[in-house]
Amino acid sequence: MDNWWFFPHLNAFLNGLSGVFLLAGFYFIKTGQREKHRAAMTTALAISAVFLTSYVTSKVVIGLDSVKFTAEGPVRWIYFFVLITHTVLAALITPFVLVTFWRALKGRFEVHRKLARVVFPIWLYVSVTGVIVYLLLYQLFPSN
Repeated sequence: MDNWWFFPHLNAFLNGLSGVFLLAGFYFIKTGQREKHRAAMTTALAISAVFLTSYVTSKVVIGLDSVKFTAEGPVRWIYFFVLITHTVLAALITPFVLVTFWRALKGRFEVHRKLARVVFPIWLYVSVTGVIVYLLLYQLFPSN
């Protein structure tokens, strides 16, 4: 993993940056700034796509079990709860993000709005918990 040390840091940065653009997009739509909303959400989607590419590449290059969480006590339960919910929701939300985005592109804003009310908070949760997993695994409780 020595040659690939940057992947976890890059992936956490991309997750966090996606979350920032999601929040910006939410702010823009709530304040009636539709073009800025579109730009922010398109950027969030693009960053998420780069993240997914980087994450899959890191797992192929480094391996699936490259780092173990070794902390004990309640933080271990918290870590695995966050990790499991993050992973499951990330897998489940991805197609819904794409459908929500597609509906907006096609001008089907009523359906887009209904979907976005459910998709947005889950997508944001996935972005934020990705950073939390990184912080717990690599910064607060590193294995070495």
